[in-house]
Amino acid sequence: MALLDLLGRRMCLRILWELQEATLRFRPLQEAAETNPNVLNTRLGELREAGLVALAPDGYQLTSAGRDLAALLLPLNRWADDWADDWAEGWAETLPPPPS
Repeated sequence: MALLDLLGRRMCLRILWELQEATLRFRPLQEAAETNPNVLNTRLGELREAGLVALAPDGYQLTSAGRDLAALLLPLNRWADDWADDWAEGWAETLPPPPS
């Protein structure tokens, strides 16, 4: 439950997502995650304390545990993409036709 609580906090999943491909310094990570510096700083502290993110000389990066978690989240992301497509198609079928 502690992990789900952490991941449910605003921007945690986004930070993990942005760091899965590259090590990023604070400012580029802030721009990539599209968040304000206060939230980013707080979340980075929480993710570092949880052992998912580390500060390296060239920026923030996922730890081994963070990379393992990101790998587990990728199937969930694929499922979510499929679900969103299916939901959008079903929802579009319920809309009235556009005016002529």
